[in-house]
Amino acid sequence: MLLASLVDLSRLQFALTAMFHWIFVPLTIGLGFIIAIMETYYVRTGNEFWKRTTKFWMKIFAVNFAIGVATGIILEFQFGTNWSNYSWFVGDIFGAPLAIEGILAFFMETTFFAIMFFGWNKVSKKAHLLSTWLVAFGTALSALWILVANAWMQYPIGMEFNPDTARNEMVDFWAVATSPVALNKFIHTITNAYVLGSVVVIGISSWYLLQKREEEFSRRSIKIAAIFGLISLVVLIWSGDGSGYQVSQKQPMKLAAMEGLYRSSNGTPLVAFGILNPKKNVSAMVDDSIGYELEKPYIFNISIPQGLSLLANRKFDSFVPGIEDILKGGYTYTDVNGEQQVALSVEEKIVRGKSAIAALALYNKAKEAGDDEGKEIARKQLMDNFEHFGYGFIKNPQDIVPNVPLTFYAFRVMVILGGYFILLFLLTIFMERKSLIGKSRWFQYMAITSVPLVYICSQAGWIVAEVGRQPWTIQNLLPVQASVSGVSSSSVLVTIILFFVLFSVLLIAELAILFKVIKKGPGA
Repeated sequence: MLLASLVDLSRLQFALTAMFHWIFVPLTIGLGFIIAIMETYYVRTGNEFWKRTTKFWMKIFAVNFAIGVATGIILEFQFGTNWSNYSWFVGDIFGAPLAIEGILAFFMETTFFAIMFFGWNKVSKKAHLLSTWLVAFGTALSALWILVANAWMQYPIGMEFNPDTARNEMVDFWAVATSPVALNKFIHTITNAYVLGSVVVIGISSWYLLQKREEEFSRRSIKIAAIFGLISLVVLIWSGDGSGYQVSQKQPMKLAAMEGLYRSSNGTPLVAFGILNPKKNVSAMVDDSIGYELEKPYIFNISIPQGLSLLANRKFDSFVPGIEDILKGGYTYTDVNGEQQVALSVEEKIVRGKSAIAALALYNKAKEAGDDEGKEIARKQLMDNFEHFGYGFIKNPQDIVPNVPLTFYAFRVMVILGGYFILLFLLTIFMERKSLIGKSRWFQYMAITSVPLVYICSQAGWIVAEVGRQPWTIQNLLPVQASVSGVSSSSVLVTIILFFVLFSVLLIAELAILFKVIKKGPGA
């Protein structure tokens, strides 16, 4: 019970810090490129209006950047304090992308940030513009290496397990850096940030129009943000389709939770909107059709026929496993090598996982005894079953099912709001071309209201990505209960309270500063 409490508290603390950190990161990434585009106009035209506009948005960027750095340091610090077993087990794999992010991307970002923010009239226009673009690319590079590390946790690749150290060691850096999961995750996340930055610019500019201030500044800022945001959103949708395909191939349980899919058949529909049946309980896992009908997964749903099959396998009539299908196994699927395999049940995977853990213990015992033959036998048993190593820590098959309602509804919040932002950008471009933005108070209120909505959409995406892969810290290899540090749950609870207070103060401080900057306006 104490361990469960420790695990839950450690997860809560990480979720708290990650979600607070993600309040600041996407705006930094999104504003970086918008600012660079605006300064490019200034250098090309020599129009002081664009310099004034760029400097205003730089102030917003700078405040957000500073708070984001502070929360990011605390976030990474937790891997050593609360998740030391995880940190040991991942060896040099997880640390390598983070080290590259710190040495290459972050230092480039901060170095040129100083020139960008303080270098006006101290360096040439072109040198200053170059610094601004390098800051924008630096924020993207920082995101790239962090997302490579996160993608490896979702799809571990390019590594080998060393039984002598009980660590995973990298054998193919480029396999880790260019895995299909990492590339899709990077494109999807970075374009999400561009959309968020664009909506924030449109919202703040609309506030000025509502106040009948800075009309030229607002209209031009809105025009750039709307076009940039719409292009980004098109790429976001494309990468979202790719991400969905990768999830279906690498993390079928996550996809099943996203869809509230329990039992499946060929030609699986895609739920566009639905309300889950709260009585549906995975632990029941009834086999008879009558019992199943009594526990239908949805109270109400609107589905696209064969849509999920097309998304998951690029075939209308293909089979997409549901939660109960994955738990029981027996269905046929195509593995990463393109070969047909019959899925094992989770109970079988647990047996193989326990065999791998037992083999590791036998290996260490044989090593201490100097028994080379025993070592090789144990090593073979370990490697034959290592694919399911993490299942050896799972007590019940149902424990590998994530929080279905949270994953299901978060996914739909993300998708529905994504559709809303398509309409927002198209409407913004149309109204700007017709010179209606400054005259339409309803649009101005709509744009301002969209700012909190885009943050909700962004957070929902990360909820799907991280809650959907539970209970794994490393997919199939290490669950959360085997990843935590041996600290007391009371210590974690205290730090949760401290972090919550600290982050709340930082957020309030940032908002106060931002509101002050916005109130003064670009002319200040």
